Amino acid sequence: MTTPQATTLREARITIVGLGLMGGSLAGALKARHPCQHVSGVVRQRETARLALARGLVDQVSTELAPAVAEADMVILATPVRTILELLPQVGQLARPGCVVMDLGSTKAAVVQAMLALPAHVQPVGGHPMCGKETSGLDAAEPDLYQGRVFVLTPLQRTGSEALGLAEELVEAVGGRPLVMEAARHDWLVSVISHLPYLLACGLVGTAEQVSQRDDAVWTLAASGFRDTSRLAASDVTMMLDTLLTNRDMVLDALAICDVHLQRLANLVRNGDAEGLSMALTAMRERRERMFR
Repeated sequence: MTTPQATTLREARITIVGLGLMGGSLAGALKARHPCQHVSGVVRQRETARLALARGLVDQVSTELAPAVAEADMVILATPVRTILELLPQVGQLARPGCVVMDLGSTKAAVVQAMLALPAHVQPVGGHPMCGKETSGLDAAEPDLYQGRVFVLTPLQRTGSEALGLAEELVEAVGGRPLVMEAARHDWLVSVISHLPYLLACGLVGTAEQVSQRDDAVWTLAASGFRDTSRLAASDVTMMLDTLLTNRDMVLDALAICDVHLQRLANLVRNGDAEGLSMALTAMRERRERMFR
């Protein structure tokens, strides 16, 4: 097991690959709070590089992966999940001994499995901050995005305590609350509270669109209730496509459970069962209120 060269965040040179909403927000938080020695970014577009420097989100930015990774004590992959899976082998070959390789992907089992193949001199830690917005890209980045938010960490058996400690220190430095969790457990839980809501929002928009073919006044009548419940349908499609396809079985299980509840409510409405419907709706209302007090 290779010990990280930087044993504290203060000593670390950090490279963030991908400066969209998540990566850009992380870079901005690190620059604003100054917990580490140096922050570099890797992007594909020169305009993104220019904007990141102009906003003071990074000390240095490159469109080339190799030099930025080779100089880093910690590399954080902040791209869609399938891109993370493609980048991991490259990063593993470029990273210096003791480098901590972390990701911000919204599913973890596939990423952790891919991290198993990283060279022995690299220290892997999976990560997923439980925050975000339906907007994407560097323009949407906010240095306070992680403030007060749970940030799941999914270490491997080979992950050393020093590497995990460095990851936890990073999370706390940007205002997050680290929570260590097994990757499969994480993926099941987020399939219910993140991936399922996205699909339901898409289904709602699809339903309204079908109705609008007969009467387009549906869009005129749509107000705050429709806007709030359909908000997630505006999420970045590339990110969500990767999320759904790398967590397919658990998303399908969550959809099946949801369908049971929808069918139960449909039967109560169909039967005109006012008492049963009231009890079901009240129970859900009270549970929701307890969650967000």
